[in-house]
Amino acid sequence: MEEELPEAIYKQVEILSEEGNELADEEQYDAAIAKFTAALQLLPDPRHEWEASTWLYASIGDMYFFKADYAAAAHQFYEALNGPDAQAVGFVHLRLGECLYEIKQEEKAVEHLLRAYMLEGPEIFAEEDKRYFDFLKGRVEL
Repeated sequence: MEEELPEAIYKQVEILSEEGNELADEEQYDAAIAKFTAALQLLPDPRHEWEASTWLYASIGDMYFFKADYAAAAHQFYEALNGPDAQAVGFVHLRLGECLYEIKQEEKAVEHLLRAYMLEGPEIFAEEDKRYFDFLKGRVEL
């Protein structure tokens, strides 16, 4: 979408997102989800056409990931992939792959972990649990 969000909506989304990030830093994941969801609801329909939808869905997914609710997290990351240019965001593929690994959808996990690797290189795994990269290396030749 060429259009940008109206300034008033953009500012509100930015404020709610920052509040969500602060709550996430304090490990208040449910409260952070509420802030990110409120920001997402401000986006005009269709929401997936706005760039902000990608990072808002990803932020919600990340909170579910930290809560170890991997199925809910995967759902949010799939939603994130519907945003503009989201297919090129390595983090979304990384976290989706990790979620899929956790819920035993290994073939899909390999697909998304490999996409993350191809987009960002091995560095994208640097801060992650080592088992995800080990899993990928065990399934494909890198």
